[in-house]
Amino acid sequence: MSFQAVYIPVGVPTFHLESAQDAFDRSVKLLRSVDDGFTVPDEMLLSIDALRKYMDGLQPDLIVFQNLTFANAAYMAEVLRRFDCPLLLWTLREPVIDGGRLRLNSLTGAYSAANTLRAFDYRPFSYVFGAPEEAETLAAVKACVAAARVKKAMRSLKMAAVGHTPQGFGFGRALDSELMSVFGVELEAVEARELIDEAKRLADSELAPAVADTEKATAGLDMTPEKNVRDHARLLEAYRSYVTSHGIGALASRCWPDFFTSFGTPVCTVLSMLNDEGVAAACEADIYGALSMWIGMQLSGEPVFFGDPVSLDEGENSITFWHCGAAACSLARRDTGAVVGVHPNRKIGPAMDFGCEAFPEATVFRVGREPDGSFRFFIAEGAALDKPKQFIGTSIVVRTDADSRQVVEQSVLDGFEPHFVVIKGRHGRTLRTLAEMFGFEVCEY
Repeated sequence: MSFQAVYIPVGVPTFHLESAQDAFDRSVKLLRSVDDGFTVPDEMLLSIDALRKYMDGLQPDLIVFQNLTFANAAYMAEVLRRFDCPLLLWTLREPVIDGGRLRLNSLTGAYSAANTLRAFDYRPFSYVFGAPEEAETLAAVKACVAAARVKKAMRSLKMAAVGHTPQGFGFGRALDSELMSVFGVELEAVEARELIDEAKRLADSELAPAVADTEKATAGLDMTPEKNVRDHARLLEAYRSYVTSHGIGALASRCWPDFFTSFGTPVCTVLSMLNDEGVAAACEADIYGALSMWIGMQLSGEPVFFGDPVSLDEGENSITFWHCGAAACSLARRDTGAVVGVHPNRKIGPAMDFGCEAFPEATVFRVGREPDGSFRFFIAEGAALDKPKQFIGTSIVVRTDADSRQVVEQSVLDGFEPHFVVIKGRHGRTLRTLAEMFGFEVCEY
């Protein structure tokens, strides 16, 4: 079903209706500038009956609830009785302060509405105060629309766990019931050997498309032994077939040691190719890492980097993120391209081996799971620097807005998982809003 954002402007006719009508018209203009499909009423909703009539037939994925004038708690209660979806509470600035009549009294209405939200089992919501023309108001509406779109899309997401996490990597495990109940995400599991066996069944005559696609996306594949190129193509075809036939939007795959010991060729470049094909693909079977990647891809519309924080440079205020070689080819520096090498520990290829391109705005992100089963978001913003490959494998260097040493020290003390994603663009506000919609803690560095 398509995304539906709904504007609910309430009030009562005893306030200054000329000011309220002006605010209504300007508010509709703002909302339509963010999403031209915003559902808006033909006129202000100045009674409970008008509100009820307007809500009939709506199926909102986001509600922007605005007090055009003061309105008592019954208005918000009526909305909450009908709908359970993300909500932005918007208070208008009083238009005139001249010693005369209080024209709107929107702020008192917001307190009444928020108190009702709290009474409904602490229903989470976002809040903004300001006139339609203010930058803060526009930013809040944009963030809510973007976050609500991600939240809705998540309910159609099907993820796959390909094999189990290695010993000592339990932070990446997830229960299917937990993913469904908290995020609305479906999770299925398949053994890594099943895909390995499927790859082994493929004949050489079936491999040409996968080989051609990989040659086009990478640089230096011809330096990889022919057997490993063919076996990579087998794996790529097996993963592609599984993803397509099962409707998978994100996956977390076991990688070592099985693909080296049982197959003789790493899965790294397969995951790289899948990321460029729009499937969020994490290694080391990190399910919440893959979910973090998927969220980042939804926000940026592009592949994201997945890796470990491995190095700190206080002089340039940067943190290096690295992994063995599964980064999307499109993230590679333009002067080198997506170079193919070998896995840094096992010395078997193909695995990606490049530094990532610079981009002026970046967001480091992670869906973190606490031992008690609650969730939190790690968020840090900055810029991806113009740096060559830092170590064998793939790497990206991020200069953080905050002090990089403090980011590292505090996030270690806070016990975050060792896998993070780096997203192109500044998405901190949208991610904070998404956390609010879920009722998660936000750890912003």
